[in-house]
Amino acid sequence: MFINIHSHQPPAAQEWCIQNLYNDFDKADLPGNYSIGIHPWHLDAANWPQQIEALGDWCRHPHVLAIGECGLDKVCTTSFSLQQQVFSAQVQSANEIGKPMIIHCVRAWEEVLHLLKQQRNRVPVIFHGFNKNRAIAQRIINEGYYVSFGKSLEKMAIREVLAALPPEKIFLETDDAGVTIESIYHWAAEAFSIEINSLLLQIQKNAATVFGAALVQL
Repeated sequence: MFINIHSHQPPAAQEWCIQNLYNDFDKADLPGNYSIGIHPWHLDAANWPQQIEALGDWCRHPHVLAIGECGLDKVCTTSFSLQQQVFSAQVQSANEIGKPMIIHCVRAWEEVLHLLKQQRNRVPVIFHGFNKNRAIAQRIINEGYYVSFGKSLEKMAIREVLAALPPEKIFLETDDAGVTIESIYHWAAEAFSIEINSLLLQIQKNAATVFGAALVQL
């Protein structure tokens, strides 16, 4: 069973998948595993209190396994101060209900880590779609958090970053890329120089650590 920690599509065969919803949170009523969050790209400056309210209404749903993707993005046009305010609110929500977070971060690593510390975060955190250098990845792991890789593993430079990290601190994902989770696992197994079955078992252990009873179907 392939663990796909972050996808914008329903699960494929032989895949345990967390499907992301950045709006239409009521879709979490459908069978499946979901993450819901207010993404910086989709933050409505005029109606963000209503977005927070909707998040609060749905984040306790049993099909919702994580809050996110949420975070900070210095490239998008959304006010950065508003992003920080809404991200802080989501960290608070995740800690109140005790669910992990899936983080979107673009050029704001220190700010995200600072706000997590400022809000006294106690839940597991996964930085998704990682495609940066080893130093940033190690900084995240040193804080006790996880790093998730996707299509960027096509690049040998990113495989080298992955290979330098402890396997117990990584996840794999498809995000919205047109690539299968199996392909991503093959790239990752090649990076670690291990059999794909060994990688499957390791990431299942990682997921059990973060999501616990939600993995009973495995």
